[in-house]
Amino acid sequence: MIFDTHAHYDDDAFDIDREELLENLPKQGIEYVVNASSSIKSVDRIRAIIEQYPYHYGTIGIHPGDAGELSEEVFEWLKEKGRHPKIVAVGEIGLDYYWDTADRSIQQKWFARQMEFAKEEELPLVIHSRDAISDSYGMLKEADIQEIGAIIHCFSYGIEQARQYLNMGFYLGIGGVVTFTNGKKLKEVVEYAPLSQLVLETDCPYLSPVPLRGKRNTSANLTYVAKEIARIKNISCEEVIKTTSENAKKFYHIN
Repeated sequence: MIFDTHAHYDDDAFDIDREELLENLPKQGIEYVVNASSSIKSVDRIRAIIEQYPYHYGTIGIHPGDAGELSEEVFEWLKEKGRHPKIVAVGEIGLDYYWDTADRSIQQKWFARQMEFAKEEELPLVIHSRDAISDSYGMLKEADIQEIGAIIHCFSYGIEQARQYLNMGFYLGIGGVVTFTNGKKLKEVVEYAPLSQLVLETDCPYLSPVPLRGKRNTSANLTYVAKEIARIKNISCEEVIKTTSENAKKFYHIN
């Protein structure tokens, strides 16, 4: 069965039918979902979801675009929330120089602090990195977090950057973009990377795969992503689903 390593079911896009949708996902071949925190608002919403649905887990962290929300007081609150038994990682955290909605120095400060918290709690990391190749890699190396591990969420760089992260033992999160006609760079990365270091993700409600591009994404659409990875690597779709699920369980310490 499929493991969706990165979803946002707390998003307003699911307000109309969240309960029905989440109740039906296991019938559509979804074994586990990890709901990724991104903002202060998302934290309690995710907690409600993971407490209601046994196959849902969560992460704790603030997206770089929302890093301006953080203060010492809020960070202490966040850390306390992160000690919930179904919180399995710190994320999504990192750097985003594409939108630059928070000053880069602010992003870097809270990226470093959240990595420190992950090391203290021995939780792996879910990393957001957009247009920030050098600083993201440099800060991850400096933080020395290879032992706790990381998923580079929605991997968007080339083979050389993939090689750097794979050599650190990290996983690459692969979603709907790999099915896009203009997703050539990611297809090359998927061909290059060992299946043992790939995981499936939706980033739903965003990034629906072809042929559903532009529509609201859900975990059930990961079959299209698995089929494309199978085509690229010339293996069976069943092998992709089985191995990526095993990778995700190992990473998040879910038995």
